[in-house]
Amino acid sequence: MDHSSETGAGGSRRFASRPESVGPARRFVRDALAGADADVVETAELLAGELVTNVVLHARTEAEVAAWASDGAVHVQVGDRRPERGPVPQDLPHPGPGHGLVMVRQLASRYGVETGEERKTVWFELWEDGRPPQPSGWEIPAPPSGPTRTVTLVDLPGTLYLASQRHRHALLRELTLAGFAGEDTGVRPEDLAVAHDMSNLISAGLTEALEKQPAVAHIHSLNLVLPADAGRAVATLRRVLDLAEQAARDERLLTWPAMPQNRVFRRWLLDQITGQLAGEPVTAWTVVPRDPSASPWELVPWDAGHVRASRVPTIAADEENRIVVVNGPAADMLGWQADDLVGRRLTVLIPEHLRGRHMAAFTSLLRTGQPHILGRSVPLPALHRDGRLVPVRLFIQTQGTADGRTVFVAQLSPRTAPPDPVPPASGESGFAGAEEPGETGETAESGETGGPDEAGGSDEVGEAVLPKAPELVGKESGDEPGGAAARERRLLADIGESLSSTPNLEEGLQRVCTILTQRLADWCVVDLLNDWDQLERMCVGHCGPAALPAEVHAGRLPSVTGTARGPLARVLRGAGPLLLTERPPPSQVNSPLDAHYVDLFERVGANSAVVAPLRTRGPVFGALTLARTGKERAFTEEALPLIGDLVRSLSLGVEHARLYQETRQIAERLQRSLLPVLPDVEHLQMAARYAPSSTTAQIGGDWYDSFLVPNGQAAVVIGDVAGHDLEAAVAMSQLRSMLRGIAIDRQEPPEEVLRRLDVASHTLSQEATATCIYALVTGPESGPWELKHSSAGHLPPLLTTKEGGTRYLEGGAGLLLGMEPEMPRPGAANPFPAHSTVLLYTDGLIERRDESLDHAMDRLRRYTAALAREPLDVFCDELLIGLGADSADDIAILAVRPVPPDRSP
Repeated sequence: MDHSSETGAGGSRRFASRPESVGPARRFVRDALAGADADVVETAELLAGELVTNVVLHARTEAEVAAWASDGAVHVQVGDRRPERGPVPQDLPHPGPGHGLVMVRQLASRYGVETGEERKTVWFELWEDGRPPQPSGWEIPAPPSGPTRTVTLVDLPGTLYLASQRHRHALLRELTLAGFAGEDTGVRPEDLAVAHDMSNLISAGLTEALEKQPAVAHIHSLNLVLPADAGRAVATLRRVLDLAEQAARDERLLTWPAMPQNRVFRRWLLDQITGQLAGEPVTAWTVVPRDPSASPWELVPWDAGHVRASRVPTIAADEENRIVVVNGPAADMLGWQADDLVGRRLTVLIPEHLRGRHMAAFTSLLRTGQPHILGRSVPLPALHRDGRLVPVRLFIQTQGTADGRTVFVAQLSPRTAPPDPVPPASGESGFAGAEEPGETGETAESGETGGPDEAGGSDEVGEAVLPKAPELVGKESGDEPGGAAARERRLLADIGESLSSTPNLEEGLQRVCTILTQRLADWCVVDLLNDWDQLERMCVGHCGPAALPAEVHAGRLPSVTGTARGPLARVLRGAGPLLLTERPPPSQVNSPLDAHYVDLFERVGANSAVVAPLRTRGPVFGALTLARTGKERAFTEEALPLIGDLVRSLSLGVEHARLYQETRQIAERLQRSLLPVLPDVEHLQMAARYAPSSTTAQIGGDWYDSFLVPNGQAAVVIGDVAGHDLEAAVAMSQLRSMLRGIAIDRQEPPEEVLRRLDVASHTLSQEATATCIYALVTGPESGPWELKHSSAGHLPPLLTTKEGGTRYLEGGAGLLLGMEPEMPRPGAANPFPAHSTVLLYTDGLIERRDESLDHAMDRLRRYTAALAREPLDVFCDELLIGLGADSADDIAILAVRPVPPDRSP
């Protein structure tokens, strides 16, 4: 077809069935529509690319694209050679690649499909004159030809079906693209084609059936008409999806594996289809046995209103770990305004020393689909806004949105009575590090006692604080010089304390913004250059209950180009502090960065501002912007000396925080590089965890190890070198290496291996001391087994039977390494029953200040007894969360469980 006679160039072109065709197809549409409205052409280009993607993924034939403009409208057609495969739009409000039909429906003025004997053409129009779109629709896919059978699906959960359908299409799409890229996915091209066709056929039938169901219903019972001989194709689909799931778990596809409830549902759906086609009876979804990870909450549809209305403190986060809803009780418990939390990462509510574990567990859940704490009540501390730890019990469930996404809903119940808030000094916020009355010895002379505000302020938030702000910058309020000086000193001290009291730079800067907007300005903005000289807005703070405009949130800023002449660019080049008493003139708006800064100035309603550079001994690495909105209290020249002192203190704090974070990251990588990969032993299950201290640079002397000695026995080790520094880590590395060498070379009993280790260690370093347990699991592969061990001053191993009985293995206890190297060491041997668990651990797991060791060890016994039947990964994670969350020391744990080999055929 050729539309070159129409208005505009127009034309048509064929493109091969491969992903590389999408780009040329889009460029062709752009060229064919040259001269039409630019925004309309851009939309046409986008939609044409999506439709060509659909042809490549689903029709798998060449695509013929036509585009032309006429009578104030743009026309685009995309055809393929599969007329029997009708369009199946996915009803997703936020579609991604491969969901082009939904995007066409949302953006086109008119759309439709034409089907002939040899081809199918999807078309759309975009009108340039703004006329309202006309009603349009897709042609209903034709029912399967030939003999058919009806499959009855009872109690199908609508939201879970959408989630499963969305994920199924994502797996098949990524598998197809991987195949085009030459990746060996283990799936034959012909099987992938069958899987695609069968998946589309199921989606088309269920989409049509669901459209006939009541919109308010969440559980449906419906009929699905399929070809009578579809059973083999459905089995192929299931096999292909299983391989795709494995590829996703191995991170070979650009999509996550299925969430547990999606995996269970997909299995049920495909089993129902193949089973009923083979004559088996119907099984309702509601009576399917659940995996432990798939619970009744998988039937709950997401409703944000339920969270807001709940009296139980509740927080909901999406699949990207961002908070989407917080109710009032949860915000009050954690010291926030609910709206201020929405959009933040969930980690803002997690203590620093738990964030790594949270992200690892969350990523593991998405990557493997294996949950550890879903549907479980987990005790752990939450982080209050003022820096305190709030002990809560966390209960997480999953819910499904209308577009098939997953929302994680967490209910928080206090483990004890909610802690009383830290009583702030008058006019202050109670942020972390604020001094309580009496700590500094200041009295009424400093102006910090109760009573009427000197400036006539009321008790209302904002009025009681902001009128005092001019007092910090000189004589504007008539305050005595000594009082103003005291306030300035207190402000500078609190700024430094806010950054030094938290190892997280972003969190510390947010605290700084809070202080400055309560005492000095209405708005506070901190912008920093990163290691690649990219400018990032680290935090934005303001005084008042109103939400921040979306345009002023933190994030990446435009580049600092040579043409930039605005206040922020000048400060980043070394000028300032700059006092702004009016909007920057047009002559200073020469770059996107300048325009962005002027826009910020206008959106916050500033009538004056001070922009100051952040630097120490080297070049400028950031800027602080303070703005005021009230004309009666605009910034003046008298504010500049204080702000100069303030940015010097802030600059030092930022430099130290960055250095600390860099040191922690390097130390953590070093520490984890020293931890081993556990050996794969058929009759032994093993799991280990290491959690660095939250109060050090994440490096220390705790370690665990496991390896096979030449005679086939499995060695397990736990140890702790005194200290939390690089020297301790080096000594730990030396001990671990020496122990391995001695154990493998000598193959002697544990007590003799430890004696030789002590002698060697003493020869190399006479000052190092350490505790250690070296143990061997002995016995044939089928059992019975025995644990032989020797302890050098370490806490005893804990044996927990399958039934929950516990016993500390006290035998084999000797002196620390480094005390008396020549002294003989005792050994011990204990039966190691099948399915029982031996836990080796360092003292950070149990020891607490002001608590007896006996009490701590009794608590550990109770925990392991309750976890006796849990998988070892869950066993270890629950111990860390339950016992290690509040620990300020390093923690290493190693759990071992003998399991007889499965001899079933």
